[in-house]
Amino acid sequence: MASVEEDFPRGGKTKKPTDSKVTAERSKVDNLFQQSDEQTTTKKKKGGAKKVKKQKTEEQEGGLTLNAAAKSVEILHIKNVREGMLLLGCVKEVADFEVTVSLPCGLQGFLSIRNICDAYTKLLSKQLDSDVENEEFCSLSQIFWPGMLLRCVVYKMDITKGGSLSIQLSVNPKLVNKSLTSSSLMAGMVLSGCVESVEDHGTIIDIGVSGTKAFLPEDATKSKQHKSEELKVGQYVTSRVEEVKNDGRVVWLAAAARASADAKQGWTLTNLLPGLTVKATVKKVTKHGLHLDFLSSFSGQVDFLHMEQESSYREGLQVRACVLYIEPTTRLVGLSLSSHLLQPVSNVDYAPPGGDRTGEVVKECKMTTIHHMSGAMLELPDKTPAFAHRNHLKELSDPPNENKVSAMPEHTCRILDFSPMEQIYFVSLRKSVIEQRFYRYQDIHAGQVVEGTVSVLLSHGMVVHLSEHVKGLVPRTHLSDILLKNPEKKYVEGMKVKCRVLSVDVDNRKLCLTRKKALVESTLPLFLSYNDARPGRVSHGFIVSIKNFGCIVRFYGNVKGLVPLEELSSEPIVCPEDVFYIGQVLKAKVLQCDPEKEKLLLSFKAAAEGETEESTEPPIDCEVGKRVEARVVKKSINSLEVVILPDEGHAVLPTVHLSDHMSNCPLLWEVLQEGDTISNLICFNKNKQNLTLTKKPRVRSSLEEGAVAKDFSEITVGMQLVGCIRNIMSYGVFVEFPYGLVGLAPKSAMSDKFISDTTTAFKLGQTVIAKVTNLDEEKRRFLVTLKISEVITPAGDARAALLNGIQERRTVKEMLTVRDDGELRQQLAALTVGQKLKLMVDSATQDRAKFKSDDLPGADVIASKRHVAGVSLTPGQKVNVVILNVDILSTCVHVSVLPKLLGKKKSLNKGSDCCAVVQFVDQDFAVISLNDAAQLTLLHTCSHLNEVALSEAERLKVGMTLSVEVVEPSCEQLEGLPLVLRKGSAPKRQRTASENQADSSGHRFGEVLQGKVKSVKPTYIQVALEDGSTGSVHVSQVVEPAEIKLGSFPTSTVRVGSVIKARVIGGREATSHRFLPFSHPKFKYTIPELTLIPSRLDPGVDFKPVTAKDKLAVYKPGDEITCFVSKFKSDKKCLEVTSDPCVTGTVDLLSMITDPKDASHPEKLFKLGQAVRAKVVEASVQPHRFVLSLSGIHKLEKGSIALGMVTSVQPQVGLVVKLPFGGAGTVSVTDVADTYRSKPLEAFRKDQLIRCYLLDVQNGKWHLSLRPSRLNPKNTKPAKDPEVLSLDHLQLDQVVRGYVKIVSEQGVFIRLSHNITGRAQLQQSSKYFINNHKILSSHLPVNTLLTTKILSVDREDQLVDLSLLPADTGKPDVLPESLGLPLRLVGDAEKRDSKKTKKRLHAESEQKPAEPQIPKKKKKKSSKPKTDGDDSGVEVYFRDEGEEVKCDFSQVSPSSAGPSRLQVAAGFSWDVGLSSLKPVLETKDGNSSDGEEQDGNEKPQKKTRHELEQEKKSAEKALLQREAELMDPSLRPQDAAGFERLLLASPSSSLLWLQYMAHHLQATQIEQARAVAERALKTISFREEQEKLNVWVALLNLENMYGTQESLKKVFERAVQFCEPMPVYQQLADIYANSNKIKEAEGLYKTMVKRFRQNKAVWLSYGTFLLQQGQSDAASSLLQRALKSLPPKESVDVITKFAQMEFRFGDAERGRNMFDKVLTNYPKRTDLWSVFIDLMVKHGSQKEVRAVFDRTIHLSVSVKKIKFFFKRYLEYEKKHGTPQSVQAVKEKAMLFVEAKGKDAAN
Repeated sequence: MASVEEDFPRGGKTKKPTDSKVTAERSKVDNLFQQSDEQTTTKKKKGGAKKVKKQKTEEQEGGLTLNAAAKSVEILHIKNVREGMLLLGCVKEVADFEVTVSLPCGLQGFLSIRNICDAYTKLLSKQLDSDVENEEFCSLSQIFWPGMLLRCVVYKMDITKGGSLSIQLSVNPKLVNKSLTSSSLMAGMVLSGCVESVEDHGTIIDIGVSGTKAFLPEDATKSKQHKSEELKVGQYVTSRVEEVKNDGRVVWLAAAARASADAKQGWTLTNLLPGLTVKATVKKVTKHGLHLDFLSSFSGQVDFLHMEQESSYREGLQVRACVLYIEPTTRLVGLSLSSHLLQPVSNVDYAPPGGDRTGEVVKECKMTTIHHMSGAMLELPDKTPAFAHRNHLKELSDPPNENKVSAMPEHTCRILDFSPMEQIYFVSLRKSVIEQRFYRYQDIHAGQVVEGTVSVLLSHGMVVHLSEHVKGLVPRTHLSDILLKNPEKKYVEGMKVKCRVLSVDVDNRKLCLTRKKALVESTLPLFLSYNDARPGRVSHGFIVSIKNFGCIVRFYGNVKGLVPLEELSSEPIVCPEDVFYIGQVLKAKVLQCDPEKEKLLLSFKAAAEGETEESTEPPIDCEVGKRVEARVVKKSINSLEVVILPDEGHAVLPTVHLSDHMSNCPLLWEVLQEGDTISNLICFNKNKQNLTLTKKPRVRSSLEEGAVAKDFSEITVGMQLVGCIRNIMSYGVFVEFPYGLVGLAPKSAMSDKFISDTTTAFKLGQTVIAKVTNLDEEKRRFLVTLKISEVITPAGDARAALLNGIQERRTVKEMLTVRDDGELRQQLAALTVGQKLKLMVDSATQDRAKFKSDDLPGADVIASKRHVAGVSLTPGQKVNVVILNVDILSTCVHVSVLPKLLGKKKSLNKGSDCCAVVQFVDQDFAVISLNDAAQLTLLHTCSHLNEVALSEAERLKVGMTLSVEVVEPSCEQLEGLPLVLRKGSAPKRQRTASENQADSSGHRFGEVLQGKVKSVKPTYIQVALEDGSTGSVHVSQVVEPAEIKLGSFPTSTVRVGSVIKARVIGGREATSHRFLPFSHPKFKYTIPELTLIPSRLDPGVDFKPVTAKDKLAVYKPGDEITCFVSKFKSDKKCLEVTSDPCVTGTVDLLSMITDPKDASHPEKLFKLGQAVRAKVVEASVQPHRFVLSLSGIHKLEKGSIALGMVTSVQPQVGLVVKLPFGGAGTVSVTDVADTYRSKPLEAFRKDQLIRCYLLDVQNGKWHLSLRPSRLNPKNTKPAKDPEVLSLDHLQLDQVVRGYVKIVSEQGVFIRLSHNITGRAQLQQSSKYFINNHKILSSHLPVNTLLTTKILSVDREDQLVDLSLLPADTGKPDVLPESLGLPLRLVGDAEKRDSKKTKKRLHAESEQKPAEPQIPKKKKKKSSKPKTDGDDSGVEVYFRDEGEEVKCDFSQVSPSSAGPSRLQVAAGFSWDVGLSSLKPVLETKDGNSSDGEEQDGNEKPQKKTRHELEQEKKSAEKALLQREAELMDPSLRPQDAAGFERLLLASPSSSLLWLQYMAHHLQATQIEQARAVAERALKTISFREEQEKLNVWVALLNLENMYGTQESLKKVFERAVQFCEPMPVYQQLADIYANSNKIKEAEGLYKTMVKRFRQNKAVWLSYGTFLLQQGQSDAASSLLQRALKSLPPKESVDVITKFAQMEFRFGDAERGRNMFDKVLTNYPKRTDLWSVFIDLMVKHGSQKEVRAVFDRTIHLSVSVKKIKFFFKRYLEYEKKHGTPQSVQAVKEKAMLFVEAKGKDAAN
């Protein structure tokens, strides 16, 4: 022992794991005989230079000594772990790329995905290289699970960034079983391995022994306790060697119940494996563990952590032990006696029995034992054992001091982790660890504000350490409110930063933080889950994505929502990327939230508009004006949050709403506590977010009396409302009224005095009385006045206000008295004004005196300079004082020692006037003394609610004398003090002229008055009434309505100075002179509105007041009323007329005059006050509109004449005209005059007034005519160019004139009337040959006047064919000769030219009488060009009508040199590709043009009479056929014009558009076909989705056949953008497949299954494609992928569909197997049985079909379904079977029925 300690002078026990070296050297010679070998290592290590002999002697001599020294058994420390060491571990956590493994003695290792086995690594590489998911590959979580026991080997010892060691493990059998060879394998050995491959009848296991194949049969795995049903490649398995064959080349394995090892199995220290259980004998028992002998000659050690707690061990005891670890170089074997490792299972509990307590701080723990080499055992208060490693018994920097630790009776520790291998908690006693705020990621929550240290700056963000174990990432966008270009300038390593947690992912240990100031310092509620995001709430969020449809905003955790385009801003935003940026923090308001679907709709707009009131809960159903009781739940700075009783609905009571007296509000707020109940509250305002309550008595009484407006529509000018100041701006104050109405009092209307600074005039929340002065109905705004002179204050208002204010102060005192709020406050609350006390003088100066009292300890009792004047005071003297004021909040009492205030009180008489002296002023109240005596009382400092903050000179000051009136000598509410009011406290209103009499309180409605006419104006009369006020008489109230003559001036009948009798019907506002419709019987008007109508003057006649609203409601459009001209507005060119004092209407210019000549000065037609008859055009209350007409009409009618104003001149359209009553119309160029002239629109200009005839109306637009024959039919000559109203007015060969509308490839379109346009084809436009229509368009601009001849009229299709040829019209050619164009052969020349061929052709036509009508059609159209202009080149010189009659129309004969053209069958379908397009065969009779040329060169022959007759007949026949064709809708057009005509009728028909495209493709006009497709896409309505898709598919087909890959890709991308993507992908895939582009199709399908993986149809489509290509295996693997991607409920459907496809395209046998499997699991799916039977009948043998039928009739389903199957069976046998088989089926049916009968009987 001594020698050992000398060898290790620094303390062998502490530093040296003696025992770990002891077993070591033995293994170097593999000498397995005796234990004394153990010393070798030690000696060899220390004295390596000594000779071997010396060592041997020492072995024998010093054996005992060495064993004695080895009594200290240590736990396994990380520093002793070496590469190659074998350990038993337990899976703790499985992540994507590594498995965390718990090792013995609390160690932890990491198993990388690369260190599983070779087969798995190979599969992994394959998976990474290919895009497609490999079905065989399984993630780590599928082959490892927590609690699983593993044999692993230390692959590498890594050093982490922090400098600590990290153990990298491997379970690769080649490393674990490295020491095993094929020859050392023996039956009974238990080995670990990994699945190499899965075969049909079992699995091949990689056991890491070279040259040996190990096979585990399928039946062996069934009994194994594996979590997963089937073994997968890479899965770790432990199995027993059952049989060794062929010298170890083949090994059969079996399931291992328990890995027990036997000496017979030939185990050596070299190949001994962890996890084996061995029989062992205790050799030595020590304090820290045991030494054991096992397998006859091996020795090992058991540390205290692996000994059973309750068991007592003694030497020689036989035990079962489990091998924990083997250190290969030192041969140290660690064993465990723990029962959980000796159980016959392959798993242990990875979680502690009582739930995970990791991170918990536990107090009052007792230390049970200390193992100085290892650590200490503790017992937690609940008797749970725990272990503290020796490193965790002290701080890292402190020296070890075990005595100090063990001396402490109790310990506080933090649970670090639970070790599954020992089934014990590991704890730490380190103070630094215990005090850590964040130990685990579970300790942190989203939204929390945390402080951390900057660790490292990365390109994508900054890592911040919150504690040693917890770190988070601040993404780059979150480093600041804006994106930092150089974050390293702002942040340095080690810097302390404050962050807010955005999200925590506990499982993956990921923490996301933000440094954005707006988020970190936000006081708004946080949205931590979708449930927090209730509609109406506002929170700060940050933009994570900007799309063209809006912004995606994220909050905390995974809460994110969409702000749609219209909610981004009040301004319209087209491109959000230009306005917002990713990472931007904004306030967002919740509009909708669906927590279940995790959908959130937000608005920036609503949040920006200030609607930030958070709706904690939807407001309770409480109406505005309802009296409620509420309980305070929370106090915030400016308000009280309350719940309304009894429903507990949340509401807000702002502090300023606690009282009408602003000084009482903070007092009441201070005294109210959470839980207090407040009564007499009234609901003030209710919106979506919350409910606002008020306790203001003045507001409450106005609500209860009903003197409020509930909506903007109820507000009228002159209305008086009570509200409070909501906001103070430089230009005025906003006043809020009940129901959320807000009016503005401009600076000029705030007070009768001049106000220089609005901010000091009123206080926020001050109660005011306001009177409405102006209304803006459009913007829904109104103005109010707060001038005291203009508002009417109710009587008794001053008294009520004073009593309410004092009552509130009493309430405060009472609440303080009741509440145990400190003795002082209670004492102060008991004091009252005027109370006399005896106090001791504390200090006294000339300016003030301080007193003290034993009853008021801590209170300041003060007398001011005025109140000590003339009284000598000395400290300590006791004096009598009278209380003037008690301030409870500041605990201050103001007193007076003046003798006159301490004297006797004099009696007061009710109603008497007194002289009052102000003794003290306290904000809203003043203390006064009456009659210069001791009688004190309280008075208001302000005389009116609307009084602005007074200047210094005007305020009440101490010593000021007032005159007051005694209301009550002793008032109970004032605690016995007299109630007095200031004389003249009623507001002094500035009198107007009408109010200069003593009691001019206005006049009541219906009152009859007498007065003298002061002045007579055209629209009103002013009357001086007897009381001196002035009244007004409206022009409509002078003469009886029935007696008013048109054009008369009613007011002119009254003379100035005459005395008249009048009656009050309303009133006018003093300032704006607006009529006041407010008609309360007690309401009095300032300027009365009177009537002089005799029938209304009789007091007995009772008439009710009528408001403007009621009056307007009576008027209906078309009513004729008498009204009076009141004003002409020259700027708007409209006339204002009035029909009643309260109703004013407008007449616009077009409704005012009938002759355009009067337009320049319409005001000359009307005089002010003149009576006119008007028709009502529109009368509406909301919005307020009253529109009249003086032209005699009130609406536009067909056939009438109206005045219009030209708004624009457009050559293509004509004149655009504005009509009366909001109408609009157009005048076509053909309707401008009866005689057409060139430049018809030249005479018109913008804003010109014209008379128009209304022809007809379409879609709200009128067609107008300016023709004199329409406007004045009697006085006009017959029209030279009559109107063409319909096609019936047109005759063949008629010559008409018209205007050019447009010139195009199809010809010249000529406007014959506003609704009829004719067309002259290019051949009929000029005698010259035109190869480009642009020549014509340059000579025929729009609206050129042309003479034309009608060639044909198609009434059904509304088509008119015209000719412009000089021969037809008699006019010069439209093209000048100077152009030098070649002539076109027409008319007789052409006929002569073809005479020679007539005979032959006639004969041919007779031979083919049954020829369809198509050739005739061709003949009719032969003079028409193709849509491409240069096609007519052939036509001019060579085209022969007869030749065309001969050839079939559906074929266009090409020249031999040209490319072969395409033909399209009539039933052309784009869906099957362009397969129906075929090259047309060359004409059989050689080059047709040559023949034609020859014919043309022959001389013309004179026709016989017979020939002429035949020609006439054939022409008639052709005409009949042409008419029939145009009538027949089923026939396809044969030229572009025909298609255009049809498309006018059906613009949204995709079939027509596709036929039109096909028509172009016939002529190989690819570009034209493309152009048609593009036109179709623009023309077809966006609602016709299918029609649009058809065109897209056609375009894709076209590009696939004729375009490039690039053009196809572009079309496809556009199609995906405009259509539903899925069908477009599918169509393109089909196109590829049909055109045999297999590679492209496969690529597209791969994209589809990734993009639309939730869509079943995609998988089925891809599967069909693969099977059609013969790729059965690929289809099978696709099915597996489909089943993983689709919801489980779809599985059966998908498998059966794949099975059906297998039958159809693939292997029927495979399909049958798939059906079999499904039907085995779902035998009651009779629909699947039916499908299966159908497929088997089609594809299977009779035997197989009968087998299926036999299975179906034995199913346990309803009798009805079985009956159906029997029926089918019988039908099958009748069709395919023999009479015997038919009989057999019938017998089976009989048996079934009998069996059912028995069952029913039983």
